[in-house]
Amino acid sequence: MTILIKVLQVIIALSVLILIHEFGHFIFARIFGIRVEKFFLFFDVGNPGFKLLSTKEGWFARLFPKAKEWDTEYGIGWLPLGGYCKIAGMIDESLDTEQMKNEPQPWEFRTKPAWQRLLVMGGGVLFNFIFAILVYTGILAGWGESYVSNEGNRIYVNELAYEMGFRNGDHILCFDGYVPENFAMLQADLARQTARKATVLRDGDTLDIYIDHNMIGEVLQTPGMFDLALPFIISEVPETSINYGKDITAGDRIIGIEGKSVRFIQDSRPILKSAAGDTVVLDLIRGADTLSREMQVDTSGLIGVMLQQPEIKSKEYTFISAIPAGFRKTFSTIGGYLKDLKLVATPSTEAYKSVGSFIAIGQIFPSAWDWYSFLNILALLSVMLGVMNLIPIPALDGGHILFTLYEMITGRKPNDKFLYVTQIIGMILIFGLMFLAFGNDIARLFR
Repeated sequence: MTILIKVLQVIIALSVLILIHEFGHFIFARIFGIRVEKFFLFFDVGNPGFKLLSTKEGWFARLFPKAKEWDTEYGIGWLPLGGYCKIAGMIDESLDTEQMKNEPQPWEFRTKPAWQRLLVMGGGVLFNFIFAILVYTGILAGWGESYVSNEGNRIYVNELAYEMGFRNGDHILCFDGYVPENFAMLQADLARQTARKATVLRDGDTLDIYIDHNMIGEVLQTPGMFDLALPFIISEVPETSINYGKDITAGDRIIGIEGKSVRFIQDSRPILKSAAGDTVVLDLIRGADTLSREMQVDTSGLIGVMLQQPEIKSKEYTFISAIPAGFRKTFSTIGGYLKDLKLVATPSTEAYKSVGSFIAIGQIFPSAWDWYSFLNILALLSVMLGVMNLIPIPALDGGHILFTLYEMITGRKPNDKFLYVTQIIGMILIFGLMFLAFGNDIARLFR
């Protein structure tokens, strides 16, 4: 059931984003009087292409015969790897060159001024960014913004972080000159800043940890480098607890179990797990006193107490104040993703190994439906789709935009043969990237 929920979320999210993106091209084409021949979700590859839905044939055309007279054929293809908007008089991923042999028509893309063609090609990216702004605005207006601040909080490290020089209890002050704010983003900030050093506060002393850039690839592929180091401070002993009624109370701080030091809650887990179903002696601090108490451990390795939680920074927004905040959130996300792409394009970081496909996308969705998480991921993917399409590869919008800008600057328009060849090269590059992404996902599944 969990897999079905994740698959459903992936299909819905990608379908929405593809439609938004292609509608951006569509609406600008229609504004400038350019004919759009096909508007499809998914690809109908083949000759003739197989279609799950078409307004010009099949059951839809029989029910609505007037749809056959529309200039544009709307439909759903069978290959769920994207979608497309086929614009008349343009060499695109369909590689249809037959129409280019005919005399140019006033309703074709190729006969329009360069500035209009630029807006048509940039419309998809623009709509992805606008959509992200709207979604982030809605999230902030509806739920506000909450996060665990990095200020005053300390880290609990995994093996990779330990190897890099970080230690349990360190408070990260900055990466080079960048001061991280959100604790949950520490690992991402470390990679994105390509920092040479991290400055930490350790046992009252400030020291620098120099970062080996050859390990950045491992940083990107090893989740959980920095857990939140929480002192074992009790906030409540519920009535359902196995130790309810014992001499243990809110505010007690456990510092040892069975004579073994416990600085943070993470230190206690292996000790309690090994004593599951037995009793243990806890050393705790209450006010100015250090006490020992015998407690029962249940079969799950827990003593049944509620812990003191870290302070959550929260901010609420009105609908009006959420609008500029939505803009800031979107542009911040764009900036972060551009840094991620820079890492991927730097072979020495081995960040290309972290590139993922639909499988990786599915893993980031929650296992149960949650609107807050779904909308956050939807906005993030919209930004990612927009930025990816700006990469100047001929088969992507960025390639078309680059050639149009070249024409506007030089006054010389690339010929159709050149555009056809570069489109093929671009598609080969994109398929290569897709194979890399699928290969990485499969390798991760085996690991």
